[in-house]
Amino acid sequence: MLDYVIRNGLVVDGTGAPGFRADVGIRDGRIVAVGQVGEAGATELDAEGLVVAPGIIDPHTHYDAQLFWDPTASPSNLHGVTTVIGGNCGFTLAPIKAADHDYIRRMMAKVEGMPLVALENGIEWDWTTFGEYLDRLEGNLGVNAGFLVGHCAIRRWVMGDERAGDVANDEELAAMVALLAESIEAGGLGFSSSQSRTHSDGDGNPISSRNADRREMLAFCEVVRDHPGTTLEYITNGCLDTFTDEEIDLMVAMTTTAKRPLNWNLLTIDSRTPDKTKRQLEASVRAAEEGGKIVALTMPTLVPMNMSFRTHCALFLIPGWGDVMGLPVEERIEQLRDPAVRAHLDELAHSEGAGVFRRLSHWANYIIGDTFAPENKTYSWRDVGAIAEEQGKEPFDALLDLVIADDLRTVLWPKASDGDDASWQARVEVWDNPGAMVGGSDAGAHLDRMCGSNYPTSFLGDCLRKRKLVPLERAVQLMTEAPAELFGLHDRGRVAEGLAADLFVFDPATVGSEPATLVNDLPGGSPRLIADAIGVVRVLVNGVETIADGKPTGNLPGSLLKSGRDTVTVDPSLAGV
Repeated sequence: MLDYVIRNGLVVDGTGAPGFRADVGIRDGRIVAVGQVGEAGATELDAEGLVVAPGIIDPHTHYDAQLFWDPTASPSNLHGVTTVIGGNCGFTLAPIKAADHDYIRRMMAKVEGMPLVALENGIEWDWTTFGEYLDRLEGNLGVNAGFLVGHCAIRRWVMGDERAGDVANDEELAAMVALLAESIEAGGLGFSSSQSRTHSDGDGNPISSRNADRREMLAFCEVVRDHPGTTLEYITNGCLDTFTDEEIDLMVAMTTTAKRPLNWNLLTIDSRTPDKTKRQLEASVRAAEEGGKIVALTMPTLVPMNMSFRTHCALFLIPGWGDVMGLPVEERIEQLRDPAVRAHLDELAHSEGAGVFRRLSHWANYIIGDTFAPENKTYSWRDVGAIAEEQGKEPFDALLDLVIADDLRTVLWPKASDGDDASWQARVEVWDNPGAMVGGSDAGAHLDRMCGSNYPTSFLGDCLRKRKLVPLERAVQLMTEAPAELFGLHDRGRVAEGLAADLFVFDPATVGSEPATLVNDLPGGSPRLIADAIGVVRVLVNGVETIADGKPTGNLPGSLLKSGRDTVTVDPSLAGV
């Protein structure tokens, strides 16, 4: 008898091929039959009218901390995700010395929006090495999870606080190289780093990895090259706007030195700036010409993100705004009352120097969310433009007057400026470019500000009933086989005999996502945004139900993915543009 049989479903196998009616038989966590299955199963599901697809692989998450208090990786699990890749952007919780626990916690709170109280109360912090960190997760996962080794942790271990802002000397570089090798040998999937100017630690100082020189970056890539089944992930200033020649040159050198693919996050697409998209993808073209592979991650949905003038968000990253936004709240309020300061901030936000952050300067398009002052009660869920017209003010003045009355706590929802038909068509063209890949949810990070984890069901609903930009089979392939191939996950990402039984069963007539809502369910009562799924009938991880009729089962059948054991080496020179 089989362990589990799914009968009569439309199998969309992840390859992009047309769906076909078939049964799927499972034994010992693997798919053992696809077709007409005569053998009975201990558990059987009638999937008549349903789609049976591979489990979704999310290539860019920050579940490194959350998995300790929530091994299910919610809400990603609700939306068909069965595998997550963590340790991105150079930020990992290991290797770590006991003396650095507070520093790493505060850095993660600053750069990735993980509430400090949750990091303090939801984790034991009882490991030192990267291998010990992985051991704490082994056997207690509701999803499959693999982790890159982060540059910041490596640098903190070797260079400490005193040398964080310096270029590594030969002795320090040798120690860091050895530590990365040890961490990868313990199961790390590769190396991740950020050199973005937007990333600073809990003290407001540039993260240490921003001070690494080319020699250091390529030394780490040599370590990755020497270990099978590994990969690279890298964030630089140009990821936010436009790559410089120097950035492209370094990225190409990284992928060709490591002889591994490199992915970066996040390519935003707007029909009004086609040259920007073309320039960002030049990195992929250049890499292919030299035998490497660079892949831009890009989201297939518009992710709603709320903001606040009180807590760290994208508004704080507008070039030139840091002098005001970095002040204590009371001093910040006083500065924001000053007409001269307002005029200067508005000018900076609209300037060419603001780069990608110029999209935040459309003040009239902000929707006022939660308010706190009695006089602001009537403004909730109205747009600033209408409020400003009613008050006879400029939109920026109306916005600032309102948030000051709320002691800066007002929740703001900017309207998407890139939701036009031309932008969506431009996205389709990028999805078909081998230098790009769907993904980049940031799930597990910026918890009270955004919710990108629902992109699988949102994308499928869009493809089936709304814009219908790509066929169902192609949408599934973009979220399953494509990331599996990038990371060398040789036995996941498809529905085929012999592969791991990670499966996503959904109703094509209803699949979608509920709107994001704020809940206070993190350790210490901290808030986060989550979204429930619609039309998700079953999610199986390694042949075991983790979601049944949209609800978690409590089962924890996930595998810890280790490089070389669970991944194979991807040769970038054979992978196309």
